[in-house]
Amino acid sequence: MEKEDAGPVHLRRIDPTQNMRRFYTLAIQPTLFGGASVIRNWGRIGTNGQSMMETFDSEDDAAAALLCLERAKRRRGYSAAGARNSRLGS
Repeated sequence: MEKEDAGPVHLRRIDPTQNMRRFYTLAIQPTLFGGASVIRNWGRIGTNGQSMMETFDSEDDAAAALLCLERAKRRRGYSAAGARNSRLGS
């Protein structure tokens, strides 16, 4: 379950029936004081969206928070940015 240095996670949710085209990006960056921050960026595809940064004491805590956020977004219908959404054809 180690996801060290895996890079940012890019997710998207596209549903033409609801006019929905959203993105969600998660990344971990080190802080100056030895901790780590989870950087979230989300919004409608084609816009800059909104950002939020949450700081943790250790990189392990930040990685656990990132995995939790990623799982929650996948449960809500987001998928990897490179993957095709299987619901589009249905």
